[in-house]
Amino acid sequence: MHRIGPDRSHRLDAVAATRAIEQQAASRLPAQALMQRAGLAAARLTLALAPHARRVWVACGPGNNGGDGFEAALQLHLRGVPVRVSWTGPPLGKPHSRDAAAARARALAAGVAVSNAAPGDFDFCIDALLGLGSAFNAERDGQQQIAEWLHAMQNSSAPCLALDLPSGLDADTGVSSATIDPPVAIISGAEYARKIGSKRLFCLSFLTLKPGLFTADGRDRAGEVWFDDLGLESLLQPALPSGEIQAPAGFGAPPPAAWLIGRDRAAPAARSQAAHRSHKGSFGDVAIVGGESDLKRVSHMTGAALLAGRAALHAGAGRVFVALLGPPTLTVDPVQPELMFRSPAALDFSQLSVACGCGGGAAIRAELPRLLSTARQLVVDADALNAIAFDSQLQSLLRSRSKRRAPTVLTPHPLEAARLLGTTAAAVQSDRLAAAAQLAGQFSCVVMLKGSGTVVAAPGEISAINPTGNALLATAGTGDVLAGMLTARLAAQPADSRAAFPVACSTVFEHGLLADRWLQQRPGEPLTASALALGALRDLGE
Repeated sequence: MHRIGPDRSHRLDAVAATRAIEQQAASRLPAQALMQRAGLAAARLTLALAPHARRVWVACGPGNNGGDGFEAALQLHLRGVPVRVSWTGPPLGKPHSRDAAAARARALAAGVAVSNAAPGDFDFCIDALLGLGSAFNAERDGQQQIAEWLHAMQNSSAPCLALDLPSGLDADTGVSSATIDPPVAIISGAEYARKIGSKRLFCLSFLTLKPGLFTADGRDRAGEVWFDDLGLESLLQPALPSGEIQAPAGFGAPPPAAWLIGRDRAAPAARSQAAHRSHKGSFGDVAIVGGESDLKRVSHMTGAALLAGRAALHAGAGRVFVALLGPPTLTVDPVQPELMFRSPAALDFSQLSVACGCGGGAAIRAELPRLLSTARQLVVDADALNAIAFDSQLQSLLRSRSKRRAPTVLTPHPLEAARLLGTTAAAVQSDRLAAAAQLAGQFSCVVMLKGSGTVVAAPGEISAINPTGNALLATAGTGDVLAGMLTARLAAQPADSRAAFPVACSTVFEHGLLADRWLQQRPGEPLTASALALGALRDLGE
């Protein structure tokens, strides 16, 4: 058993693959062995997380997740921990799980207290209500009782450990069910995060790690994720070789649904391993095209381009050109005088790694045909994405870049992704992995779908989910910083489309890691995009 952290990458398996692994395991082990191992692992983690707990509440549902809870309660009881089990009763209209029934019988025989009501008080709770593939349905019998117990857990100050998955969280998508009407509501997402505040949440995932734990609502619902393969490592793929994001050929297990990016994906910047005789041209030239100034609308978005440019410098670019759109309003950046200002017409994009769209406004539309046709490497962000979404000719130019093997990365947030796909942001958020993969296939390029658990997808690649970052990044300009960092990292690579995917994975990991380090080193202090841009090199120890 181990805590999932950023040190190494991990494979993530969807429900179907997890079910297949369960079936393989069940065929090789004695009856109830898997459930007993899961219960023992849950009890051990409970004792580690709350060694002085005096009143442990285990809420058990009608299926196998509830059986895991009964096994955990039994093991805690045998170790002298006062434990109280609340059970919903058996599933209605469905066959009873023999393993779950056997676990319940063992717990009752050992003297574990079981009732159909929540206890009055507890100082640690275990959520074993709804497991893999289960979701809330307000019209089903027994759902109101489950909702009331989850409501009690959410509103208590006691730490909570979810077994395998937080109840109601979709294992594949990270979407949390929210179908129970007030006054007892099961909440999700940002509202859930605000409500629980500093509440300690944990999740112990069995056999496989699930994608939904790390994207959409998953990170807020799961909290600190732990993993136990229940002694069945031989059924899983071997650990990732360092620096790999895709399984090597010849593995017998099915490919994962995604990879969780780890530090082994965060390759050092080019400067850290460069030869002494290097010069500024050794690290690539970057151009930032954006920062519209519209005097008629009194609209000035120069700051977005400056943030991207500063980030590119601090991420290791040899030279950074800033091509502002509209009337010239700036000739030097007093904070970063190394930035060189040019008109877009004066730049040869075929020799540059370009980020376009940062603060580009409507003016970026006129520059896109040349950028899409000639840029050596291209990061498409913000207003450039919106322009492409509504112009079929620009979409064709974007797709044609793959035929030239010209590296291209799109960096949409959910609403921008929805515009490109002709759908809604809610639809994108309902399955972030699928949306990112669809975009990557539609435009034949790398897609970085930003948000909680940013997804990186590309044709022919297994998608990746980024575990780093926190709410400090939810401020204006941090996306421009990411675009600048990414463009600088691409500039240091050969202009080969195959390099764009690993560079995107590495960069988004680094970007989030900066925010995580800020949170650790300066708790309570806001993080601005300017500080993020200026710290991109220094804080990573380069």
